[in-house]
Order: sequence, then C-alpha cells, then structure tokens
Amino acid sequence: MTDFTTRPELIGSFGVVTSTHWIASAVGMSILEKGGNAFDAAVATGFALQVVEPHLNGAGGDLPALIYSAATGKLEVICAQGPAPAGATIAHYKAEGIDLIPGDGLLATVIPGAFDGWMLMLRDYGSMSVREVLEPAIYYLENGHPMLPRVAATISGLAEFFRKEWPTSAETWLPGGQAPEGWSTFKNPVLAQTWRRIIAEAEAAPNREAGVQAARDAFYRGFVAEEMQRYLDTAEVMDASGSRHKAVLTAEDMAGYSATIETPTYGTYHDWTVAKTGPWGQGPVLLQSLAILEGMGIGDMDPCGPDFVHSVIEAMKLGFADREAYYGDPDFAAVPMDVLLSKDYAAKRRALIGDTASMVLNPGEIAGFEAQRQLALDVIGGLGQGAVYEPTMAHLSEKRGDTVHIDVIDRWGNMVSTTPSGGWLQSSPILPGLGFCLNSRAQMFWLKDGLPTSLAPGKRPRTTLTPSMALRDGKPVLAFGTPGGDQQDQWQLSFFLRHVHHEPNLQAAIDMPLFHSTHFPASFYPRTSKPGGMLIEGRIGEAVIAELRRRGHGVDVSGDWTIGRLTAASRTAEGVLRAAATPRMMQAYAVGR
Repeated sequence: MTDFTTRPELIGSFGVVTSTHWIASAVGMSILEKGGNAFDAAVATGFALQVVEPHLNGAGGDLPALIYSAATGKLEVICAQGPAPAGATIAHYKAEGIDLIPGDGLLATVIPGAFDGWMLMLRDYGSMSVREVLEPAIYYLENGHPMLPRVAATISGLAEFFRKEWPTSAETWLPGGQAPEGWSTFKNPVLAQTWRRIIAEAEAAPNREAGVQAARDAFYRGFVAEEMQRYLDTAEVMDASGSRHKAVLTAEDMAGYSATIETPTYGTYHDWTVAKTGPWGQGPVLLQSLAILEGMGIGDMDPCGPDFVHSVIEAMKLGFADREAYYGDPDFAAVPMDVLLSKDYAAKRRALIGDTASMVLNPGEIAGFEAQRQLALDVIGGLGQGAVYEPTMAHLSEKRGDTVHIDVIDRWGNMVSTTPSGGWLQSSPILPGLGFCLNSRAQMFWLKDGLPTSLAPGKRPRTTLTPSMALRDGKPVLAFGTPGGDQQDQWQLSFFLRHVHHEPNLQAAIDMPLFHSTHFPASFYPRTSKPGGMLIEGRIGEAVIAELRRRGHGVDVSGDWTIGRLTAASRTAEGVLRAAATPRMMQAYAVGR
C-alpha cells in the first residue's frame, strides 16, 4: 500500500459524491446536505455536468445508470439509451449517399434518452422536486460558470465551422461573435429558460411524482419536442460526410419514448461479483475479461509490471473481439451471453493468450453464429487503420469529445454509478429556443444487414457507456467508472484488478499508471484501429515499455498523467464510506464527510 496519493482517499459516513468536475461534485454534496438521497444527488450532479462540461455531455444525450436501493435491496439498471428513430433505415441512409454513419450532424441522432432517465431516477427513487434538482444547474446557466480551457479550445477550433455551417451553435457558443477564453464566465440563458419552463409545468401538478411525470411529458410530448420538430422540419446541416443532411428524428419518435428499468448483467471474479449493463452496451466486455484473467494469477503479478500489462491487454483484445461479433440490442438480436460469460468459454479464450502480442482480431467461435462472426470480420476488414478516435469532430478540430461519470453513496446505503454522455456541443447544432443540441450515438450502427449492430428503427445503438458496481456477499460495496469511449472498460479493468489484489486505497489504485489497447475498431466514426497497438503512460517506466515492445506490442507512450478519468466510491458493511477521483486533467473531484 502506497504512502502517498495525489489526493486523499476521502473517508466518512454521511455521504460521498465523486464526479468528473469539482463543481458538479459539490452540487451533489449540497443535495445530500439538504436531506436528499443518492438518487436526488446524482440527478442534480448530472444536470450540473451538462453545464460545466458541455463538450462531454448534454440534455440531448444518453444515460445508463446502475442503481442500488437500500430500501428494496435491489440492484437495477436504468437504460436511458435512446433507440434509432422510426425513419432510421439502412435504405434511407444509403439513399443519402452514406456508407458509414458520420460522427456529427443530424443523421447521427437517435432519440435523446438522458432527460427521461434522470426523471425516472428522480420519480421512482428520489425524494426531491424537479425544481430542487434543477436549480443548481440553472444558477450556473444564468450567473455563469468558469469555462474550462478545454471547452474554450474546443469552441475555438470549431468557431469558423459554427459561423458558416451551424449558426444556431454560433449564437450559443460564440457570445459577441467570439470564442470565449478559458476560465471566462460563460452563460447559457436559453437553456436556463428551458429548465424554468419545465419546472413551471412540474409545479402545476398535484404532487411530487406527478410533477416529475409532467416534466417528462413537457420534454418528450410538450414544448421541447415541438420546438425540436420546428427546427428539424427545415434544418439541413453539414456533417463529417462532407454533405448536408436532414434528421430522421421526429416529435413522434420523442412522444413514444421512455427510459426503462432492467436487470444487470453479472460476472464473477474470485469472491467478487461485478454488475454491468446488458450487451446493448459494451459493459460485458469487462466481465469477459475478468473471467479470462481469473485463471492467470493476476494477484501474483506486479500491478505496474509487464506481465500484468501484457495479460490485461491480451484478455481485452479477446473480449472486445467478441463485442464486435456478438454484442447488440438483445431486443433485436440473439446475443449468446450465457456462452460468452461461461467458465468453459473463458478457459478456451485464455488458452489463446501467449507470450507475445496478438495481431489478429479473433472473436470466439460459437455454434449457430458462424455466419455472423464471419460477416463481422468482413465488415471490420473494410475499415481504415490509423488514429483511434473518441467521440469527436476531429475532421475539423483536434479537440475531442468524451463523456462524464458520477458515483454517489448516501448515509442510508443507496448507491449510484452512472456515465452520462452525448449531446456534446460538437455533436450537432443547438436547437433554437432550447439551448441544447442532440446526440450522435447512431454512428455506432453498421449500414449492413445481418449484424447485431445493424441499423434498424427502434433499436438501441451499442453504446460505450458503461458504469460499474461490484458486490461482496451479495451486497454492492463499490461503484466506479470513467469517461473514455472504447477505453472505459479497459481503464476500469486495470483499476478493479489493482484494487482487488494490490491496493485497497481507492485513490492509490486510481493513481497507478494506466494503459489501453487500440487493437480493435473504435465505436466512433471513422471506426479505425491500430492492430497490436496500445497507449501507456510514460511513468510506467522505460524498462516496462521496452519489455512490452519486445513482446510485440505497438506501444505509443503518452504523458505521465494523461490516460483515464476514473472515479470510485465504496461502502463497508459497517457504513464506512470512501471516495476518490483521478487527478488527471485537474478536473475530477471527490467530496464527502
């Protein structure tokens, strides 16, 4: 156990909130101080993150959450990953001259799920009103917040594009016609007014629960959907394809949507159980990787040594290869999760890991899925190689989008782990009169029939958003997660293994050097990969890097503190709470007492 950490591991018993921005974490803690529970705090934190990290998430985005209710003893998933609109057919996109769905613009938009997910959490699990959870976000929208230099740089890189192609975005992000400076006070009064109108409709209802439902109706079946439709009726905007396109999303799609409650997908690792979303997200990759690594003696390895890095990288290559061939919305495709998570299958996959880096993408062979496996390999074989992208407009700017994460535990033992994303300022134009933009999650679909992730109306895209909870003796004890696109489960895997085997201090485990594979195709446009590639923080040491290269890994070395944005919170059976957040990017923060 290390004697030094970049920040203290917080220890208390009242409540902890940890997120990817210090203001949002403070907002969540303020809700706990006012008597709210973990669900109230998570909702308020989430809306605050839309304000202070608008390049990473927004009101038109998406939301998966793992939630544990101390009152019911149930661990559940809130799925607020919106599906494809009714008009989103492969034939339509092909007719638009599209072979690969772009990473921005209106063709890339699915039904925005985040707002309904937050309201579902608030109505069924929270205790506060719509006003109470929205007021902190409204304060920063109306009075301003210190704009992160990264946000300012993103806007600056896109300023000319906004002026020329997305004028509604220019109106919001270029106040006075100029990109804001880093740390300048930035306001978005139009979005504040949207939330005030939502509150007004909620407060016209007879009680709290009806008020929350009224807020949902206002967004999906009321003035928000109407304003959205008014813009989309005529909007035809430039996107990464190099052409202008109209949206397929309609108010009718919005009216028929609601977030859902699901059972988590579980995997085991020694005496731990880990909960993730279903295969409509990439979360089960972590479970598969753990099953493979369980038989490899990870606990006996140096957690920062070449054996550990090599073993984890190679296990993830196998798990992510299966993601490409088999994962998708289980409401539309048969996903053989029982096989993929079985001990026998893990043993067969483990036997494929050798002393040198694999250079092939090798999904497992499962009876009855042979044609699907080959089709996936054929599609992947036609993709480009090179730079690996997270959600971005990299064709216009080097400033990439990403995601946010929140972990909350309250004094009663309620727990939330959630990874909101989508609706970044880079993803699509601002909706006039509303102050937010839509998402670009449809870019994760393929425009070829026969795959679990083939585009189809009503189908959920295979999201990369993947919060985590871990259980001991049947009780959730650890909530954790990170932004990072395809890297999310990779960074979480290293953190979890180190915490389980080597480092009980959450902050120390987060501080350890991180790495990830770039071997498999990215989920985001333009879907490229670097076979055999990996990125690692330089402070892992020259000797480790040299040994990994000797073993055949294509190692790219990053800055010492540049990979991952992990946060984590835990609770013992006695009610002792702990929380930690990464120092990387000097932004995430844990609070608590």
